[in-house]
This record gives sequence, C-alpha cells and structure tokens, in this order.
Amino acid sequence: MIQQQANMDWMLKDLAEGVPQTRHVVVLSADGLRMAQYGTDTDTADRLAAACAGLQSLAAAVGAELPHSDARMRLVVIEMDGGFFYLMAAGAGAFLAVLADEGVDAGLMGQRMRDLVLRIGAHLSSPPRQDGAAR
Repeated sequence: MIQQQANMDWMLKDLAEGVPQTRHVVVLSADGLRMAQYGTDTDTADRLAAACAGLQSLAAAVGAELPHSDARMRLVVIEMDGGFFYLMAAGAGAFLAVLADEGVDAGLMGQRMRDLVLRIGAHLSSPPRQDGAAR
C-alpha cells in the first residue's frame, strides 16, 4: 500500500501543478474515506472526502430519475463564490475530488482529471468493505 500511495502522490502532484489555481486534490473511496491527497492537510482532506461521499450519493439519486441512466455519477461540478469543486468517478468504488480557485481553466481541469483517471484507474479502485474492513 505504501508503494501504491507513493505512486498516486506524484500523479496527484502532477495534476495540481499542471492546472494553475488548483488548491486541493483528494482521492476517496465511495464511503468517504481518504485514500490519497495532495496540496492539503489531512483534516481538510478527510472533511472533503466525507462530504464527497454524500455528494456522489445525491448525484446517483438524481441520475436515477433519468429514464435511460444507469444512475452512476461520472462528474459533478459545483461553482461557488471563490472557486470550483470537481468530483469525478475514478475507478470501481473510488473518486477524484479537486477544489480550485475561481480563475481555474475549467476545460483544462476536466481534461487533466480525465487523463489522470485513465492513467491510474487501477490504483484508484477501492475494494468493497465487509464488516468495516477492506477485503
């Protein structure tokens, strides 16, 4: 797991430094547990991961209302005063979350997030939990 973490760290750093105005990058499991982070402290990353679990669940519930949808969330973007929040599906049971300042290039961010997910999709998978522990 330590080697996998180190591999993700440099890839998350590449995303954060490759898109100006990126503040936080977090990889999380579907149940809201932080798996990796860059550009943020552990407490902030944990709070973002927990919030993202609820957000992806809400997005899936809304998606279920579309007649031809599989209800799986692919991307959520929230624009707010001061910046943007991005949440992207990133493998089985995993998500990539980014918080960026309002001057961020939204198109570049989306492209770089997709590229990152494609490059390390296998590393971003989180096995289902059973009895509170990963299998």
